[in-house]
Amino acid sequence: MNFVLLCLAGFSQSKVIALDDDGFKEKVYDFEKEKEWVFKGDKPVIVDFYTTWCGPCKRVAPILEELQKEYGDAIQIYKVDTDRARKVAQAFRITSIPSFLFIPAKGEPQMAKGAFPKSVFVKALKEVMGVKEVSKKK
Repeated sequence: MNFVLLCLAGFSQSKVIALDDDGFKEKVYDFEKEKEWVFKGDKPVIVDFYTTWCGPCKRVAPILEELQKEYGDAIQIYKVDTDRARKVAQAFRITSIPSFLFIPAKGEPQMAKGAFPKSVFVKALKEVMGVKEVSKKK
């Protein structure tokens, strides 16, 4: 029984998680209370600002799912639907999608716009966020 619970706990942590306005304030940054950047997380995060109708967003989604599985507990990827989480989108001045917020565990976040290939995300994880490359399992 404990083995099953441990497996399920590990499995749930390696999924991309959707956040609304309140979830973003709880897990990432409370943009309504804080004037300066105060990251609430304890590991590097990529926030995917997207919409359900965006073609480039749909092309990037499987890449993000793959990265979350490959990097596991070393990172967390969140998705924010800008049509539903309008306060977050406004706070970060999201005017084009997809847009990504790369947040190192310590330090300032960096924003990037566009649908990137996997190699760009891997480079950002390493260079911007200080995450070591994962070993390839085959």
